[in-house]
Amino acid sequence: EGHDAVVSSVHFTASDPDTLIAAVRASGVKRYLVVGGAGSLEVAPGKRLVDAPEFPAIYKTEAQKGADFLDTLRTISDLDWTFLSPSALFIAGERTGTFRLGKDALLSSDNGSSISFEDYAIVMAGEIETPRHIRQRFTVGY
Repeated sequence: EGHDAVVSSVHFTASDPDTLIAAVRASGVKRYLVVGGAGSLEVAPGKRLVDAPEFPAIYKTEAQKGADFLDTLRTISDLDWTFLSPSALFIAGERTGTFRLGKDALLSSDNGSSISFEDYAIVMAGEIETPRHIRQRFTVGY
């Protein structure tokens, strides 16, 4: 209570969307931001990264659970939720302040699909301070 937002950064395989959403509702906070995954991003219209044959098997269950979490959020209208998907490679690096934003498509460049934790954090903090993606997923990448 008394907070502006709840930010959730949990392993999707170790959490239950219904329990987390119920906890946010019980807190009285309307703004709910989720550190998402890249698996639910589209690599072509209607084709998700997690469903690509080359998607690493070791990450498949987590990515599918993340996609399911997003699907659950998309049914919620009483919370101002946002799901921020990083690019495919989400790693420690530098804070550059230079990145691109997108909606549902995986962002990539000649250098692949990546974003640093540091630049991702800039975008998440910006979304908390100035909400622009209410009840939406968006993504960030170089």
